[in-house]
Amino acid sequence: MNKVHAGSPCACSIGGSDSGGGAGIQADIKTFSSLGVWGLTVIAAVTAQNPKKVLAYWPLPEDAVRMQIEAVVEEYDVKYFKTGMLANGGIIKTVSESLPNDAALVLDPVMISTSGSPLLDKNSVSALTELLIPRSYLLTPNLNEAAYITGMDSVKTKEEIEKAGRIMLDLGAKAVLVKGGHGEGDYATDILVTDSGLTEFRGRRYPFEVHGTGCCMSAAITSFLASGLKLEEACAKAKIFIETAINQGFSGKSNIMSVNPSFETGNYNNKY
Repeated sequence: MNKVHAGSPCACSIGGSDSGGGAGIQADIKTFSSLGVWGLTVIAAVTAQNPKKVLAYWPLPEDAVRMQIEAVVEEYDVKYFKTGMLANGGIIKTVSESLPNDAALVLDPVMISTSGSPLLDKNSVSALTELLIPRSYLLTPNLNEAAYITGMDSVKTKEEIEKAGRIMLDLGAKAVLVKGGHGEGDYATDILVTDSGLTEFRGRRYPFEVHGTGCCMSAAITSFLASGLKLEEACAKAKIFIETAINQGFSGKSNIMSVNPSFETGNYNNKY
């Protein structure tokens, strides 16, 4: 594990608290720490959940979200932010208005949990599209989220992924990483779509569901960006990181795996 020290870069996660520890703010903090980044947090919602299901969630008041951002920005030199579960349009609007003008935002458009529970008010997708996507340095939807955002019937094939990516670029995102973990085949292939073209990142597909992979992946990318890497390299290294975090996953009584970004890294960075 990389040690966080006085000179470490900072990154801030804005999202939901996961009582099961496998996703959300908790997964982000574990990822940041594993990759030598000082993690800052803005909690937008509190969930009662475990890897099996989300029992309930409670959005925080908009003022609470705004003041957390103000507190973080006042004290820390932080450029890279990532968002996860934002719960509703009011919180999305508050985040959009409160982020520093020069913030580089990794936007993970969390809409539905791995267990199938909705985590974003269905009436708030337009707020995400109009207010935060145009501010995003990188948008990281999975296949289902990409279809929902773009209105496409299906986003599965490489051609469909490219089309969806182009639509999301037109919505204002500077770059789009469409995550292929919910696809089919022996490999989980993520595709980065930019004005320059497509870049593929292929990894092993595990034969089981894993809770928290999207959170961990976007947090890893944010960490690598905060550490000074360019976007393509940050995505490539995050893909390797998430594969190991899945392989070293943690399970409770139900034996449903949660991603484990706290695995012992040792000389992990030398393996990239």
